[in-house]
Amino acid sequence: MRAMILAAGLGTRLRPLTNDRPKALVEVAGHTLLEITLRRLASVGIYEVIVNVHHFADMVVEYLQRNNNFGMRVEISREEILLDTGGGLKKAAWFFRETGNTEPFILHNVDVISTIDLQRMVRSHSETKGLATLAMQERETSRHLLFDSDNQLCGRQSGQRPAEFARPAKEITPLAFSGVHVISQRLLGRITEQGAFSIIDTYLRLAGQGADISAFRADEYYWRDLGKPEHLAQAARDLEQKKFRV
Repeated sequence: MRAMILAAGLGTRLRPLTNDRPKALVEVAGHTLLEITLRRLASVGIYEVIVNVHHFADMVVEYLQRNNNFGMRVEISREEILLDTGGGLKKAAWFFRETGNTEPFILHNVDVISTIDLQRMVRSHSETKGLATLAMQERETSRHLLFDSDNQLCGRQSGQRPAEFARPAKEITPLAFSGVHVISQRLLGRITEQGAFSIIDTYLRLAGQGADISAFRADEYYWRDLGKPEHLAQAARDLEQKKFRV
C-alpha cells in the first residue's frame, strides 16, 4: 500500500516558525512533522510515499536525503504554484498508478497528528467498496462535512453560511474532518477538476452523482491539528504524557 503526504502549504498559521522553513520541517519535541507522519505510515507497513512540496521545497528534499528517507521510498511532487489538496493529488496520480498498482492508498495531511487506527480504516474502506473514506470526528470546527444516516457524504457547512448539499438526506450529522483519507484508485480517473482545487470539491461532486464517500468515525482516537505554534506546544506536552508515540 502507498500514501501521499500533503506538505506543500505555506504554513501561514505557523509563522514565524515557517519564515525560514516549510511547515513539514517544523518540530514537535525535536521531531519534524514530516518525520512524525512518515514514521506513522511506516508503523502500519507503508514504505512507499509521495510528498508534495512548494514552500522551501529544496529543504525538504535535502532533509530526506540526510535521513536516508527514513528507510522508505519517498518520491517528491514539486508544485511551482500551489495546487491545493485536489490539484496536488491529481499531479501525483502517476505514483499510485505505477506498475499497474490497483490498491487503495492513504492521503495524509502533514500538519495533523493522531492515533487513528489506519489499518482499521483501510478495512472499513474495503468493506464499503466506496471511492473514499474520510476520518471524521464530532468536535468543534468552523467547517463541517455533512453525512447522512448511512455515513455517506451529502454536504458541507462553513461557519454561519447556509449548508451546501450535494444530495438530499433526511437525517444530517455534521462532523469535523481529520485530514486523513483512504482513497480507491478508481477515484483518480473521475477527477475532472482542473488547476488548484480542494479534493473536498471533488468528493461533493461525486457524492452528488451517487458515489460512496464514507465517514470513518474516529471519535475514540487522539487527534490534534498542528497548524499553530500553541498547538505544537500542546502536542509536545501530549507526547510527554504518552498520548501518542513517534
